[in-house]
Amino acid sequence: MTKKALITGITGQDGSYLAEFLLYKGYEVHGIIRKSSNFTTTRIDHLYQDPHEKDTTLFLHYDDLTSLETINSLISRIEPDEIYNLGAQSHVHTSFQLPEYTTTINSVANTKILEVLRQTGSKAKFYQASSSEMFGKTSPPQSEKSTMAPRSPYAITKLYSYWMTINYREAYNIFATNGILFNHESPRRGETFVTRKITKAIAKIKAGIQEKLYLGNLESKRDWGFAPEYVEAMWQMLQLDHPDDFVLGTGNSYTVKECVAYAFDYVNLDWEKHVEIDPKYFRPTEVNSLEANSAKAKNDLQWNPKVSFENIIKIMIDSDMQELGLTPVGEGKDFIDKNYNVWYPYNNKL
Repeated sequence: MTKKALITGITGQDGSYLAEFLLYKGYEVHGIIRKSSNFTTTRIDHLYQDPHEKDTTLFLHYDDLTSLETINSLISRIEPDEIYNLGAQSHVHTSFQLPEYTTTINSVANTKILEVLRQTGSKAKFYQASSSEMFGKTSPPQSEKSTMAPRSPYAITKLYSYWMTINYREAYNIFATNGILFNHESPRRGETFVTRKITKAIAKIKAGIQEKLYLGNLESKRDWGFAPEYVEAMWQMLQLDHPDDFVLGTGNSYTVKECVAYAFDYVNLDWEKHVEIDPKYFRPTEVNSLEANSAKAKNDLQWNPKVSFENIIKIMIDSDMQELGLTPVGEGKDFIDKNYNVWYPYNNKL
């Protein structure tokens, strides 16, 4: 019998990769998107088929994640085996500017879905996308046992949902699990996130349409992995016999300055000639260093990230250059073609 999965945030980086992976696994995939005047399905256009075709296995639903009634109706109609809650206002800087909106989107939806599972007695397995930002100022490396010390409205909303997931699991015996993901990147990463901001700017500089890249704190240190590998781990968590919480990261961290230097060097540019610091990109409260201890995931899920930080940067720059009609350096694309078992052929959208 074909399994069914419901994904919130299906049009985002992680949602699009997860949809792609689950379709590869033979799932019927349903995604929730918000009604909006500027919504985009670009990341999943290569997967979506005419819903009137009888062999369609991907379905999109317009819905309100803050409404218990609409979520209840959707889950009752679909009867999913697995629910992946990836929908969020996911930009930390924006959360300082829009804390109330961030709270509504990131916290309320989580609780509404869990409450529907409780009220209906659904046996659907539930995955909550938690974040390394919850660790905040806790010293690295951070594991499932580390203290949570959030430093932004975004991180606080994620911590709320993290504990609500655990509470529903323990109080009502719901299969509910948290994936505490450290930074994970790809060519589908949003352009306001620092890695994509860097690689996109490099492509524009090479094309002669941009001269300067403005950044904030270059000393912030992060653990950067490859997004497609992380969505595989999300699925692995829901294949376990018992729910649990897992930290996912590479165990290696780099400063933003190191990322900038490596990325510019890849295309033979001097980063110091193009990068300037703009105070408006500094956070009111900074998170200085995040580095994962993923021993539990490696042991229980047999999960081991394989794509290095250097190759991630190469992949992203090559994709952004190709998108602008430039000839990519090629090392990133070559790496994907030769070494990584992707679910669909490389198409500049990986």
